Amino acid sequence: MPSWLACPGLAWPGRRSPIARNQLRRGGHENALLVGVCLRNQARWEAEDSLAELERLAKSAGARVADTVLQERDRLDPRTLIGKGKAEEIRGRLTGVDLVILDEELSGSQQRNLEQLLGRRVVDRTGLILDIFAQRAQTREGKLQVELAQLDYLLPRLAGAWTHLERLGGGIGTRGPGETQLESDRRRIKTRMAKLRRDLEQVRRHRALLRRPRRKVPFPIVALVGYTNAGKSSLMNALTQARVIVQDQLFATLDPTLRRLKLPGDRVALLSDTVGFIRKIPHQLVAAFQATLEEVQEADVLLHVVDISHPNAELQQAAVEAVLGELGLADRPTILVFNKIDRLGRSAFPRRPGSGRVYTSARTGAGLDDLRQEIVTCLNGGVALGNAVAPEAAGAAATG
Repeated sequence: MPSWLACPGLAWPGRRSPIARNQLRRGGHENALLVGVCLRNQARWEAEDSLAELERLAKSAGARVADTVLQERDRLDPRTLIGKGKAEEIRGRLTGVDLVILDEELSGSQQRNLEQLLGRRVVDRTGLILDIFAQRAQTREGKLQVELAQLDYLLPRLAGAWTHLERLGGGIGTRGPGETQLESDRRRIKTRMAKLRRDLEQVRRHRALLRRPRRKVPFPIVALVGYTNAGKSSLMNALTQARVIVQDQLFATLDPTLRRLKLPGDRVALLSDTVGFIRKIPHQLVAAFQATLEEVQEADVLLHVVDISHPNAELQQAAVEAVLGELGLADRPTILVFNKIDRLGRSAFPRRPGSGRVYTSARTGAGLDDLRQEIVTCLNGGVALGNAVAPEAAGAAATG
């Protein structure tokens, strides 16, 4: 990694993430304190659910959660987000804690102010998600996309990352007033980002070449989309007998996977598994992962997988639909797949599938034949867009 990118708190492709590096140094997990904010006009349960999700994200990154704090405020503090008083209160609870993770996106100055008040490293939700992506990225494409997202995130935060802002001396090749280290770093990062975008454009062109043979063979494309950890990879394995890696962690899948899917009537489709979505998804990731998301945009039918056992399945469904809308896919033929029914009581969902929705269990195989038939119906143009919502009983009946 170039020395000018040796900025604390961020991970870079080709190197271990900060959390992973610290684990190796300390011989174990980093201890983290999580902080969430509930505004007066926000339902407390929604803030609690977001904080619980942050805990899962932290554990996915390799941290051990030592404590959580949920603060109620009228509005966010512009200097520290949580206010100086709350920061001082939290400082008294940091014995044995290595870092503090905020369930919001911090500005560079807010992060710097909090680190000064708390005496600990501070990571926001976006930085945490980028850290997870840096740990998960395996392919060249994935690493390029993650690095671009990280640089986009870092650029407006450079001012607080450096203390050496003295003027560079003049000399051969540097005549004139010179430039600050900050200006130099910004210029170099922008140059690197331009290079990454060119490389990703080559990836897109390569993917387009790979898609050409598909168009010559009449195989429709069916894409799995959904909230992270909704069971997309498990569903792909169950439908295609593939061996896609399945892990009970957030963002286990980053790179798209394509498999043959046998359908009723001797029909065949190509099934694609892609990265999962999440609430408060960093806009840098949506922009950087366009090459991967093109697999979704090329699909004839979307299978929107919802973890029906999750107590806030409707919120997760809405978050995915918002991202699909951002990608221009709101009107794409969609089948809602309410997965993990094996975790529910039998009375929690209809026994028969409805138009545009199917109830499945990738673990037991329940509902998979119904799903295959629904895909055929949808490909034949005989299904309405999937605009159903998760049954209200799902939250009450969830067992885990």
